[in-house]
Amino acid sequence: MREKTFDEGPKEFCGLFGVHGHRQASWLAYLGLYALQHRGQEACGIVANHKGTLSLHKQMGLVSDVFDADVLSRLKGDMAVGHVRYSTTGSSVLKNAQPLLIDYAKGSICIAHNGNLVNSLSLRQDLEKKGSIFQTTTDSEIIIHLMARAASGNLLESLVYALSRIRGAYSLLMMDHARLIGIRDPHGFRPLSLGKLGNSWFLASETCAFDLVGAKLIREVEPGEIVLIDKDGPRSFKPEALKKEAQRRAFCAFEHVYFSRPDSIIFGETVHLVRRRLGEVLAQEHPVSADYVIPVPDSGFSAAMGYSSESGIPLELGIIRNHYVGRTFIQPAQDTRDLGVRVKFNLLRDVLKGKRLIVVDDSIVRGTTSKIRVRNLRKIGAKEVHLRISCPPHRFPCFYGIDFHRSSELIANRYASLEAIRKYLEVDSLGYLSLEGMLGCLRYGKDNYCAACWNGDYAVKAEKKQGKFSLEEHCCGQGEPKL
Repeated sequence: MREKTFDEGPKEFCGLFGVHGHRQASWLAYLGLYALQHRGQEACGIVANHKGTLSLHKQMGLVSDVFDADVLSRLKGDMAVGHVRYSTTGSSVLKNAQPLLIDYAKGSICIAHNGNLVNSLSLRQDLEKKGSIFQTTTDSEIIIHLMARAASGNLLESLVYALSRIRGAYSLLMMDHARLIGIRDPHGFRPLSLGKLGNSWFLASETCAFDLVGAKLIREVEPGEIVLIDKDGPRSFKPEALKKEAQRRAFCAFEHVYFSRPDSIIFGETVHLVRRRLGEVLAQEHPVSADYVIPVPDSGFSAAMGYSSESGIPLELGIIRNHYVGRTFIQPAQDTRDLGVRVKFNLLRDVLKGKRLIVVDDSIVRGTTSKIRVRNLRKIGAKEVHLRISCPPHRFPCFYGIDFHRSSELIANRYASLEAIRKYLEVDSLGYLSLEGMLGCLRYGKDNYCAACWNGDYAVKAEKKQGKFSLEEHCCGQGEPKL
């Protein structure tokens, strides 16, 4: 018997939620993390601030497993920072779970991070040579070590010093004895928003978390901005040290394609409406005659709605997802590779048998799950299976927080042509949304989004070797990353 990870899709990175000025701060942080659970299922934690004293509870597992009424009752205070995690840098062990709570010469401080630093290896080596001792293998801890070595004893000045040294994607929440701080990197890779409920203030990775706690969205934290919240409310700082890097925006387009919840407002747009537009353009670019448009739940629903609306082909429910299956389960034997797919998804035989189907999914990463799903559709008698994907083919690794390990694992790199991918997946036809079509659906125009996992154009250069990723593992036959 062995534990088997059966979800071959891209992994969510992390979710952040912060509260300032509410007597039930830890409970609201708990609710916020519930809303952000899709962004990380490996571990979660909350740090609460009670009259200047910080206390932490974190464990491996889902929010519902880690926190109960007894735990939350011990996390007293009117400020809190919460985090859900999927590891992108650092192994999946409890010591790497966040928030990190650290006592150092300048006091107690906690940090929670969404993203990935591209120069963490060299920074860590330099700090260790100077005597720093690390307690985790995450790149997030580097920021605190840099702050500790800053000449200034002022929190904001120490923070700016640290931010001027790091490179990559980061949305951060920090909290000391009196202040909640939100930071977004100069390129704006990862989302972070500011909300308000009465006299209480909130920071979150996605606005769906505000909806759950009853808070109102005020605005997004801007790229290169530090928002400091204390008893007088929020103040905004835009350090000169970060402005020179902020010339190029690089909002992660994959937030709209896959990661964010459809009811969130990300980069100024409701995610569901963006995905529906992606589906409409996909239908224009890759039309085909069929009886039904079938979404792959859950992230394929909005695009399938758009495809159906644009094509005039009815939208039908054909794939049912079991929402009570975790990311892993015990697989009894080596020869049951499709068991994970069958546990997670079931097919409506009487609806699909003898029909020509357009199956709409958000992305294909490695392709193994898609292939098994197509075979299962054939087994129940589907007449034709046409696969439509609401983003371009993934050909390059991501250094900014999405767990695309190596280019060699991506199906669009293993096969030299669209036809070769089609044959591997055993579909009657295959259509990916073009890069131009995808970026044309986004509010701020193509020059303001990161599409590096599709075109290899990286906004921030990565080190030669960076955590799980390597620039030496560039695409086979597809050209090298543009650095």
